Formats: sequence, structure tokens, C-alpha cells
Amino acid sequence: MNSLETPRLILRDFAPADLDRLAELCANDGFMQFSAKGAMSRHDAEALFERIHARARSGQPTQFAVITRETQELIGYCGFFLQTVDDVDELEIGYRLHPDWWGGGLATEAARAVRDHAFGTLGLERVISIIHPDNLRSQRVAGKNGLTKEKATRFKGFDVWIYALTRPQWQAVRDAG
Repeated sequence: MNSLETPRLILRDFAPADLDRLAELCANDGFMQFSAKGAMSRHDAEALFERIHARARSGQPTQFAVITRETQELIGYCGFFLQTVDDVDELEIGYRLHPDWWGGGLATEAARAVRDHAFGTLGLERVISIIHPDNLRSQRVAGKNGLTKEKATRFKGFDVWIYALTRPQWQAVRDAG
């Protein structure tokens, strides 16, 4: 099982027992704020769960379940989505946490671990985050992790900002401490 650890979080592969909690999270309007479709039905959450598992089974980077060390509760996900942006395949660092856990730096902590895994372990050359212009929280997370606003574009019918980070930029951020 793949996992990453931070001071307050465990990021691990989703397990079959996580499906009910993921469906509960995905049905929450706050959790799904700024998603293209909004809150998900159980059926849609099951489809997401299967996409995550399919990528994991094939050895491709995918989403991790985000678990708090303190409560051992599944509070969201953070990891990779393969996206096509302006006809280019990109690996996105995406993250969602239950609203009860917003504002404490956990999204930044999780996304930083995934960012470092992308470059340090997976050897990627570039990652992006696709962020709705009104999603100031996600913009702050991206900025704190060294991603910079690269361009505005349309993605799945919505206006978005693309934040990006390359390996040399990551190395500079990492070396700066």
C-alpha cells in the first residue's frame, strides 16, 4: 500500500472500506464546492472511487485518502488527476477536505507531501493545479506550495486558473526551506 506521512496526516491508498465515507464526503456541498458538478450522488462517488482504484491498480499516480493522525478520520483526498488542458495531458495535484477541517493548514500540508512525492519519488518534470477563480483557499494552498499562476483558460466548460510548478522551481522552493 502506498502512503505518505506528514506531522498531522497520513495519506494512503483508498481501501474498499473507505467507499461509504468517500460517498458521504462527496455528497457534502462544502466538500464539493467549486467542482464542475457539485455534490455527487452515491453512484457518482462509486464511479470516482473506481477511477481512483483503476489508476492505483495500474501503477499510475492517483488520489490518496487523507486521514488525520489525531482522530484517524478520513477527511478528504489529495493526490493526482490526469487532466487534458488545452489539448495537453497534465498531471494535476488536486485536493478536497471536509469543511470542518478548512483553515488549519491541512490542505497545504497534504498538497506539499504530494508535491514532494511527485518530484522526489515519481521523478515528474511538471505538475499543475486547476483552480476556479473564486476559490481563494485553493489559490493560497497552491501558492504556499510554490505553484504559480500560469494562465487563465477554460476547462470542462468553466473559467479556471492553471497553477504550475516545474522540477527546477520545486528544487528552488525545497532548497530555500
